Amino acid sequence: MTAFLFPVMLDLEGRPCLVVGGGVVAGRKISGLLDAGARVTVVSPVLASTVLDIARDGRLRWWPREYAEGDVAGFALVMVATDDDAVNARVSAEARRRSVWVNCADDPARCDFILPSVLRRGALTVAVSTGGASPTVAHMIREELELVLPSDYAVLTEVVADVRRALRDRGIAPDAQRWRDALDDEMKRLVAAGRPAEARDRLRERLGV
Repeated sequence: MTAFLFPVMLDLEGRPCLVVGGGVVAGRKISGLLDAGARVTVVSPVLASTVLDIARDGRLRWWPREYAEGDVAGFALVMVATDDDAVNARVSAEARRRSVWVNCADDPARCDFILPSVLRRGALTVAVSTGGASPTVAHMIREELELVLPSDYAVLTEVVADVRRALRDRGIAPDAQRWRDALDDEMKRLVAAGRPAEARDRLRERLGV
């Protein structure tokens, strides 16, 4: 892995993704992919109970066998999470030969991308990464951010998005400083108090529309 990783948010809606492995770690990756709308295929002789439940619900396709050469073909990205280092190495090597993005759990040297520690507040997503150097530190920082960003930031984001759409429909595009000035403490207080409609009206007023 390089010292600097380019941060990016991927749109995986409807895209085919392969997960090699069916244990608890693989299960977390599967859940994240499904949440992003990906079409998930899992290749593993056995599945952890939580993953098996997802398979039975029809939310993923399961190949109940060992990984085989050629399995990565046709997928947008691959995630590897087995306890067999040789299998992990084979999958990573083949994916790279075929120019398929690959993530290998707990092995940054075999990854084309890594998974950050993620904090979500509705549409607001905060990702913390150490470039694979210390996932524990990334997790710790994410927990600290949870205290700084209360749950009402989800509503705040929705309010701002609504106003932004209305302004865009009218051909109005306030600059960044005007937005920052409009998002004042009173507007945030209204959101925190569960009064989003009033917060929306105040934001429009502060933006002069």
